[in-house]
Amino acid sequence: MDAPSSLRGMTLLRDPLVNKGTAFTEQERDALGLRGLLPAHVQSMEMQAVRVMTNLRSLPSDLEKYVALNALHDRNEALFFRIVIDHIDEIQPLIYTPTVGLACQRFGHIFQRPRGLFIGVNDRGRISEVLGNWPYEAKLIVATDGERILGLGDLGANGMGIPVGKLSLYSACAGIHPKLCLPVMLDVGTDNESLLADPYYIGVRQKRLRGAAYEELVDEFMHAARDVFPGALIQFEDFASGNAVQLLSQYRDHFCTFNDDIQGTAAVALAGLLSALRVTGGSLTGQTLLFFGAGQAATGIADLVTSAMEAQGLTEAEALARVAFFDVHGLVVQGRPDLSGHNMRYARAHPPVADFVTAIRKLRPTAIIGAAGVGGAFMRDVLEAMAEINERPIIFALSNPTSKAECSAEQAYRATGGRAVFACGSPYGPVALDGKIFVPRQGNNSYIFPGVGLGVIASGARLVTDEMFMAAAHTLAGLVSEEDIAQGSLYPALPRLREVSAHIAASVAAVAFQRGLAAGDPPNDLLAFVSAQMYDPRY
Repeated sequence: MDAPSSLRGMTLLRDPLVNKGTAFTEQERDALGLRGLLPAHVQSMEMQAVRVMTNLRSLPSDLEKYVALNALHDRNEALFFRIVIDHIDEIQPLIYTPTVGLACQRFGHIFQRPRGLFIGVNDRGRISEVLGNWPYEAKLIVATDGERILGLGDLGANGMGIPVGKLSLYSACAGIHPKLCLPVMLDVGTDNESLLADPYYIGVRQKRLRGAAYEELVDEFMHAARDVFPGALIQFEDFASGNAVQLLSQYRDHFCTFNDDIQGTAAVALAGLLSALRVTGGSLTGQTLLFFGAGQAATGIADLVTSAMEAQGLTEAEALARVAFFDVHGLVVQGRPDLSGHNMRYARAHPPVADFVTAIRKLRPTAIIGAAGVGGAFMRDVLEAMAEINERPIIFALSNPTSKAECSAEQAYRATGGRAVFACGSPYGPVALDGKIFVPRQGNNSYIFPGVGLGVIASGARLVTDEMFMAAAHTLAGLVSEEDIAQGSLYPALPRLREVSAHIAASVAAVAFQRGLAAGDPPNDLLAFVSAQMYDPRY
């Protein structure tokens, strides 16, 4: 990475996009005014990485490791991303789920240096000016209002850790240059009383902006972002369920945008189901899915799965009959007075059922999918009920962080005698049972969203469509090897993420070109086309 000619001396060392620290050569030190500002020994990137990893592994807690990695990110981006790529199994859980959840809860206490843009309620009417303060071109924006951070609820401005973490994975897993990435916090206040009383809270100290005033702020942001950064992809992240669904519906046909909690989660879950069928046998159209939770993630998964079932020959009514929801009030059935919004589409013509185990025994699902953020919801009786009616029960405990997981991998395998086909939203290590080693893999959106983003940016797509996420899901499932399946893994190994992202990007770009949404003519080799645009962090 060459430094811009205008940067010299301490200014250069303080710019993380171009700083190489002790790796600057003797010649560079003379040419760039760095002589004396660095210790004498010139170190390679490889030696720097060894030093960082040695120090990192000596730290006593994951939160301290998160802080150390964040500090590295703030001073040397190339080295940070080199380490993330080369140690993805070890680093991803530290910079994203599950550690990022704790980091967001403690964000004001561990805050060191701002990253991205904080757009507050007092910036209404001048959001274009605020966006104009960003010194770089942005092609990818991840925005949150912090109201539904993972399964932890309203964390207000502390939720900035999520866009920062997401964009780190975009760069590491899909090679989108960090200079093109902009995290945005729409700081509209918080209803979290503990944060409002916390002297270290970094956000606006007021109750959440709601109603028309909230909608106007978001709308101003969307139009300003398109004006200041033409063609940029805008990803909605961790908005509360009602706002998430409404905002996606409002903007998806007019802006280059998507919601990862709805569409990315859906694609990674569909891919996991397609992989699971290689174990259980049968077809997607023969499955019956019971969701624990009826929010944006669950309905997003159900929408994509039913679309996939329709593509395989079912009518819409037949596909809908294959899906049921269970929420805090019980089975989602027709006539329930509390129902509203999108999940009404999945209300069953069925008597009320208040107990999840009873719902399993009555509906006899082949798969249960947890997406409610209720830790421990898949208790032993739930898992045993699934094992009683299925030779190979599909158990997806997708809520994160780990404290919100419906069950652990070990609980799923032990309660079903090792017959569960399992995927998780939080990382779990291998499980030994009856002489066999099971290797569960995290059904993490990082398998999907980096490749989707790369495909959209590389092709210059004007819109992001559900067809692109369908293509991404099928591509991901197709990259799961027989060796993966044999050990109980429904997703590829994390070290393959850049390969996975490149293939998904090619499939997404193909849809963009086929549907006339892309800029220019399609290249002969889409995989080579997207791969050539991937950032490789080296000096």
